Amino acid sequence: MSVKLSPKVSPLLVLCLGILATSTGSLFIRYAQTSAPSLVIAAYRLSLAVIFLSPFVLVRRRAELSHLSRTDLSLGLLSGFFLALHFATWITSLEYTTVASSVLFVSTTPLWVAILSPFVLKEHLPRLALVGMGITLVGGIIVALSDTCSLSAAGFICPPLATLIQGKAFWGNFLALIGAWMGAGYLIIGRRLRPKLSLVGYIYVVYGMAALTLLGLAILAGQPLIGYPAQTYIWFILLALVPQLLGHSSYNYALAFVPAAFVAVVLLGEPVSSGILAFFLLHENITLLKGFGAILTLVGIYIVSKN
Repeated sequence: MSVKLSPKVSPLLVLCLGILATSTGSLFIRYAQTSAPSLVIAAYRLSLAVIFLSPFVLVRRRAELSHLSRTDLSLGLLSGFFLALHFATWITSLEYTTVASSVLFVSTTPLWVAILSPFVLKEHLPRLALVGMGITLVGGIIVALSDTCSLSAAGFICPPLATLIQGKAFWGNFLALIGAWMGAGYLIIGRRLRPKLSLVGYIYVVYGMAALTLLGLAILAGQPLIGYPAQTYIWFILLALVPQLLGHSSYNYALAFVPAAFVAVVLLGEPVSSGILAFFLLHENITLLKGFGAILTLVGIYIVSKN
């Protein structure tokens, strides 16, 4: 995979560390959802991240932000809006479906990035990398189907389509899919802007817009922003520090050096690590189908990373 700029740290290494950080997000969200609604959780995640960034930005990056062109500022705000909708739909999906399925559907983002990148960014993945991406998506579909289907001596058995559509998990998976579409917009704009802006300057604009949007959505939905147990606020803080500032910022670091589709494909490693954590901490089963799908996902990521 070609790299146009010379990074100080390997983008692939940073992405791997980012995946480990981001995979904790669904677990922290599940814990916070015992007492707080989804939009409030998302609003706190982004708002606290902005608060933690503010002292550094105001001291070191104020000049950079003040000289942003109107076009770059508008794109950054649009990216933040997409990020807000990504979190609003994905976090809400965790109320209806399993961690593994939710993360897998939201991680179909590479498909939409790969479709749009040639037209928006003029970036094309090599043919073998596209094969790798296809393998990862097949793995994702298998993991998603494992929640409602089973493999037995009689073969691969799934409930009727009408049952899947009416089910609670279907609505959760659809919300996660919307999150994937919003995530694709967020990554594509990030790839366009990151080579021109510092990491901190870029994420401050994006996270700030996302925080304001989510706060507005929570208020419009009538969800209270205060009055939660102390433990819930600890989950909010952990969400801001680990999956957001460490995880998502790692993705935005890589966007300055490698194509958006490459970043999106590598992110498919997140469902694998999230599923493992959910197995140990939330006692969600990893069936044979889920395990097979996870293996395919990792194989596909390996193929893409070698091109």
